Amino acid sequence: MVVLSASVCTRQGKALFSRQFVEMNRLRVEGLLAAFPKLVGHSKQHTYVETDSVRYVYQPLENQMYLLLITTKASNIVEDLGTLRLLAKLVPDVAGGLQEHSIQEHAFDLIFAFDEVLTAGGYKEEVTLSAIRSNLIMDSHEEKIHMALKQTKEDQAKDEMRRKAKDIKDRQMAHMRQQFVQGGTATPMPAGMVGFGGGGPQASSWMDFNAGAQQPQVVQPQYGFEIAPPPVADVPKVLAKTGMKLGAGGKAGAGAKNNLMAAMAAEDNLFPLAPAGKNAFDLSAPAKPAVTPSTPVSLVLEEKINVTMNREGVVEACEVKGTLTLTANTDAGTMAVVQVNKASLAPNFNVATHPKVDKKMYESQGVLALKGDKGFPVGRPVGVLRWSYNGEDAAPITINCWPEDEGGSITVNIEMELTRKDLVLQDVNILLPLGSTETPVVENIDGVYKHDARSGMMCWHFDQIDASNSTGSLEFSIPGNDTDAFFPVQIGFRSETLLCPVQIASVTNSANGTPIPNQISQSFVPDSYQCA
Repeated sequence: MVVLSASVCTRQGKALFSRQFVEMNRLRVEGLLAAFPKLVGHSKQHTYVETDSVRYVYQPLENQMYLLLITTKASNIVEDLGTLRLLAKLVPDVAGGLQEHSIQEHAFDLIFAFDEVLTAGGYKEEVTLSAIRSNLIMDSHEEKIHMALKQTKEDQAKDEMRRKAKDIKDRQMAHMRQQFVQGGTATPMPAGMVGFGGGGPQASSWMDFNAGAQQPQVVQPQYGFEIAPPPVADVPKVLAKTGMKLGAGGKAGAGAKNNLMAAMAAEDNLFPLAPAGKNAFDLSAPAKPAVTPSTPVSLVLEEKINVTMNREGVVEACEVKGTLTLTANTDAGTMAVVQVNKASLAPNFNVATHPKVDKKMYESQGVLALKGDKGFPVGRPVGVLRWSYNGEDAAPITINCWPEDEGGSITVNIEMELTRKDLVLQDVNILLPLGSTETPVVENIDGVYKHDARSGMMCWHFDQIDASNSTGSLEFSIPGNDTDAFFPVQIGFRSETLLCPVQIASVTNSANGTPIPNQISQSFVPDSYQCA
C-alpha cells in the first residue's frame, strides 16, 4: 500500500490538518481535498471513491468532519481500511475530542501520531494503539538515569562550592585576626620588626621593604627612635575596604546567582514541574470574555449547585443557590424596575429580596425596585433577588463507579445518568483520579476521554447531555491494587437552563413606565459536585 496523504477535513473540503508521505506540493493537496466533497456527493460507496489518478478512502467523523486517506489506485484497499480505522482511534485520543478547535490546537501532536503509523513513502507500520501512546509520551529509562546522574553531579558541585567558600572565609578571618594582633597590640621593633618573636614587617611597610630590596643600598637602623603605633580602630577599616568578602553581594549578588542558575537550567531544558496535586483539567466554568454593554441595563440570572454522592450514586446532600443581579450601564438604566413571574415560582424555593428592595411591592406585584424611588448605581452590579433549594431531586447527574481489583490490575466501570430530563448540559467533564501515572486501557466508552499522565488524572467528556442522550458508560483497566484511589470523582458542566423557573417579564422606567432595552444572560454551573 502507498498512502499519499492523510487529512482531517470538513464537509466542504477545508483541511484542518494534512500530512503528506510523498513529495507533493501544496496546490495539488488543496486541489485533491477540494474535489473530495463533490465526489462523495455523487458516489454510492460508503468507504472509498476513485478518480483517474487517486483513490479516496474516508470515514465520517462527528461535527461534519471526515478522516481522509488519499492513496494510489494500486494500493491494497483492505490494508488501507485497517489503517483508516487505526487513525480514527488516534484522532480523538490525541486531540481529546472531535471539535475543530481541538484538532487545530493538537495538529502537531496528530502529525507525530500519524508518523508512528505511516512511514516516509506512505507504508504502514505494524504498531498498536498502546505502542503509539508510549512513543508519544517518550518516556525513556536511560533519560531518567542520565538526569539523575546530572542532578547528582550538580549537587556535588554545589557542596564543593560551599566547602571552598567556607575555607576561603576561614583563611580570611584568620588573616584579619593576625593583622589585628600585629597592628593593634604589639610594640614595633627596629627595622619594622613588630610583634612577639619578630613576626616580620608590618602590613603597611611591605611596599617599602620590597622597594628597598630592589636597590643596592644599605639601610642603617636608627636606634632609640620610637615609631608611634597606628590607631587600633583604623586597621579594621582599611582591611574592610581591601579584603575579599564572599556572599556579601546582598540582593544584587543573589539575583546574579539566580540569573546564572536560571540560564544554566534553560540551556539544559531543566524547567520546574507543576506543583504536586495540580492537574491539567479545570472543571470551573470558562471565564466569559469582557464585552462592552450595549444596553442601559444588564440582568444576570445565575444558579450554583453543591452535590455530594456516595459511590453507589445515591445523593446524600444537594443545595441550590441562585441570584438575580442588575447592572445599570447608563443613567437611563438607574431608574429601572424589573417585573418577574412571581406567581409562577415553585413554592419549594426559598426566595428573598435585597434589603434595599421594596419588599411590599414585590410581594403584591412581583416588581423589583429600590425603596424610596432611589436609582441603581451606574456600573456596579446589585443583587436584587436570591433563591435557594435543598432537595436530592435537584441533582441533574448521578455517577455509579465500580472499581474491581483483579490481582495486579483494576477494572473500573462507571455509569453516568441524567436524572433531570428538563435540563440540557454542555461541556460535561467527569474527572477521575487514577492513583497512577500509567496509561489506562479503555475497553468501552460513550463520549471521549483524555489522560494526563503527569497528574494521574483522566477526564471523561461529553459535548452535550440531554433527554435524548441521557446515559453513558465507561470501562477501562489500569495497573494497581488500590480501589479507593479512584475517588472522589468530580463533575463539571454548564447550562443555560435554570432549576428555578424565574423569568424576567419586563424592564421599565420607574418614572414614566416606558420599556428600557436590556440584556439578559443566565447560567447554571456546579460549585462543588463530587462522588466520594
